[in-house]
Amino acid sequence: MDSERCNVKLSVYPSRGLVDEKFTVLVQKAPPGFQMTIRALHQCEDGNGWEAFAHYTADACGTVNLSEDPSMGGTYSGVEPMGLIWSLKPVPGSKPGIRLSKKNVQTPMEFTISVYKGHQTEGFVDQVQLACVVVERWYMAPGVRRVPITEGGLIGVLFLPPGPGPFPGVLDLWGRGIDIAEYRSALLASHGFASMTLNYMGPLKASSDAAKLVNDQYFETALRVLQQHPQILSSSIAMLGLSFGASMTLKMAAYSDVVKFRCAVCISGSHVQPVDGSVADLIAYCQKNEAKIRINTDNQLIGRDLLLPIPTDPTMKVDVGRVQCPLLLIVGEDDQNWPVYESAQDMKEMMERSGNSHLLTILLYPKTGHLIKPPYAPHSGVSTLTYTTGKTVINLWGGEMVPHCRAQEDAWRKILVFLRENLYVNNYAKSSK
Repeated sequence: MDSERCNVKLSVYPSRGLVDEKFTVLVQKAPPGFQMTIRALHQCEDGNGWEAFAHYTADACGTVNLSEDPSMGGTYSGVEPMGLIWSLKPVPGSKPGIRLSKKNVQTPMEFTISVYKGHQTEGFVDQVQLACVVVERWYMAPGVRRVPITEGGLIGVLFLPPGPGPFPGVLDLWGRGIDIAEYRSALLASHGFASMTLNYMGPLKASSDAAKLVNDQYFETALRVLQQHPQILSSSIAMLGLSFGASMTLKMAAYSDVVKFRCAVCISGSHVQPVDGSVADLIAYCQKNEAKIRINTDNQLIGRDLLLPIPTDPTMKVDVGRVQCPLLLIVGEDDQNWPVYESAQDMKEMMERSGNSHLLTILLYPKTGHLIKPPYAPHSGVSTLTYTTGKTVINLWGGEMVPHCRAQEDAWRKILVFLRENLYVNNYAKSSK
């Protein structure tokens, strides 16, 4: 064991990079045919531990390359260069329903990659590490600036790419149960977009008066802040939303006169909502339909029927026939939280009737759930969800791990391409990337 411990060499390249960058894990100087387990461990900011592991056998040269060699078991199998990240699961003994997300984007996510003798599945704390490397993954690239936004009554954070700009602007919205999440906006800024993430759920929990302020004007104020910022191209503004955020994105794209979007991206969203209402009204509409919620045998909530059947009443769904900018819909076909597939098909029909279907792109992902995040984020098929009322439930999001994680990687790449094609409207903006 001592000689094996001295000889085994582990390297990860690059050991520091953005979360959506692949890295190469290489084990060298192992005995030919040596069986090993390679494990990743991450300690989350909330104190929860996450791990992934895979079984490999060294070749005749004593080498294992995760970019070329297949895992024969563990939390994933096959040739998966980033499997140690996207297959992360809570360590044994963790409380149920947790999900991995980054709170402080000004610090890296650290992953400890280790090599162990034999094909192990548990008890890693008691095993001897043959080699160990710490890898850093960042949402903020060097030079990205984080700017809190409070003007106009907003609660938000703006991320500006390195350099003087001006940059295209993106308003980034998350969904119900999340006050504010910064990591997608930080990553967008790392790719050249000035991105503001907006807290619009927090005020709904504060008081009825605060809830009334989260209406169309709240989002239009945020769009004006982006449009008037000296480092943002006022003519290159987009909106991107997930879940409830997609609902607001569709509404602004169809009806707002404040900013004419260059494009809009909706992830796991629906156009069904009281068109003349606020966010609180949409929540109330869902609450009114709570009898449609199903609970499976594992006591998990399935909410996709809340908005079904898709209404025919024009006051209860966004008239996407009014949308005059390119629109990208990201649809997980196994979304158990929201009827995104049915909504996408109805929106397609509406836009065909209105003659603007040439603006629509729909990306359909089989066996993919609701929480479609940037690449290599572990799949959250089930997790706790806290409503604005303070009630916490176990929510079924849907999807299967491997196809869902494949979808996240593909969708993110296509989202970036879509934003670049529609927002980089002049040579200066292109060169600023």
